[in-house]
Amino acid sequence: MKLLVVSTWCPVPPDNGARLRAYHLLRVLAQRHDVTLVTFADGELPRSTRDGLRALASRVEVVTGSPFAQGPLSMRGLFSTTPRSLTQAHHPGMQQAVQRLAPHCDVALGLEITAAIYLQHLTVPKVFEEAEVGMLRDQVSRATGLARPRRWLMWRKTAHFMRGFTCQFERTTVVSGHERSLLIDIGADPSRLVVVPNGVDERDLLLPARPRLARIIYPGSLTYSANFDAVREFLQTTWPLLKTRPGLEFMVTGSLDGVDLGSLPPHDGVRFTGRVDDVKALIAESTAVVVPLRVGGGTRLKILEAMAIGTPVVSTSKGAEGLELVPGAHLLVADTPESWTQHVLSLLDDPALLHRLSETGRTVVARHYRWAQSAAALEDALEDARSAPLRRAS
Repeated sequence: MKLLVVSTWCPVPPDNGARLRAYHLLRVLAQRHDVTLVTFADGELPRSTRDGLRALASRVEVVTGSPFAQGPLSMRGLFSTTPRSLTQAHHPGMQQAVQRLAPHCDVALGLEITAAIYLQHLTVPKVFEEAEVGMLRDQVSRATGLARPRRWLMWRKTAHFMRGFTCQFERTTVVSGHERSLLIDIGADPSRLVVVPNGVDERDLLLPARPRLARIIYPGSLTYSANFDAVREFLQTTWPLLKTRPGLEFMVTGSLDGVDLGSLPPHDGVRFTGRVDDVKALIAESTAVVVPLRVGGGTRLKILEAMAIGTPVVSTSKGAEGLELVPGAHLLVADTPESWTQHVLSLLDDPALLHRLSETGRTVVARHYRWAQSAAALEDALEDARSAPLRRAS
């Protein structure tokens, strides 16, 4: 197939969740299809980035600009049924590139909503990759006071938009059955929804074991609100119980750009590293990856990557939501400070438990969560889109 792939995130380097998913899916698709990639860049791409993109597509077109820059809101945008964040960030240069290239492809693929928005009026078959509404739904359910009616209205507008938007695409992918159910609940057509789960890098499954340090680690950028909320809650409720363990360190990796660490609860014994060159080495040396997420959608790449590396995971129920994993067999689940403390201390004190979870975790992701499997599911969705006539929303 001739594929036109539109991505707001430049997939190289693959240093966050969106880029990782795009990078690995494109890497597999490019081996069997003629891929034209259109992506954003703030300026001139480094040579290493250009070289990396050549492995993902036979042709790459870069649109200069930021996909998330919020322009002025017009009166038309204010009363539009399209969410404000999408109308204000709409980039004419990207739209022109898509319109010019689309007639030469068999299927157009938009990676996430911010890219798929540029495809909605094309007449070629289209696939919307990785629709997600779980984050906003969680925000509504947790909102209190005056924020609750505002969040509810935002949810109603988004749900109405997503129901109609997905009907403009022959296929829409989601990362889990849970996300698929959420879209069906708001009226999306089930026959157009396809689960394409996240995966793991094959090389991670081959990494040798390392000596474990008395460290727990959370590999998540605090610039993302769900990660910031998770760390803040963990420091407030659980870390005071765990830090009494002599020598135990809590490490948080990922971007801190613009983050006020002073707004977090007291965090003695905690190390915020910012971005690191090799987070996988830090994970491999840690006793456990902790995932104290309370809100969010999708499946957690940080959980899958940790298990592929062989590091046990302790997560909230929300953090592991959507993953086909069995608590106690593949990972440990904790939803109270007391259960968090019990599970972490058990991993520190029980080498047999640590070894068992390391082995079972690695086995289950190797069996069910490889990027090659995910790309095959996406490839099937693309083939189905090409052969299915466009069914317009009524």
